[in-house]
Amino acid sequence: MSFRPCSRVACPEESAATLTFDYADAMAVLGPLAVQREPHTFDLCARHARLTAAPQGWQLVRLRTDGPVTEPADGPGAQPAAGPAAGPEAESGSAK
Repeated sequence: MSFRPCSRVACPEESAATLTFDYADAMAVLGPLAVQREPHTFDLCARHARLTAAPQGWQLVRLRTDGPVTEPADGPGAQPAAGPAAGPEAESGSAK
């Protein structure tokens, strides 16, 4: 697979995960890096994938990956990412 940079502006890091939006179900899905680049998805580096949150009122589903994206962020409000053994894990996207 060739180098695919992170979709975030000015981020030179290599992509590690793919973010897809399902507008009909108000759901964002973050999973392993897609085999090839798709026009309506966002490839993110491990750091940006770890820090990704769903828009207010949306649900974020993190599919398990084998890479560094599964490392939880440090600090207050950090949410654990899914590991390789179980199914998808959903998070509430609503802010308080």
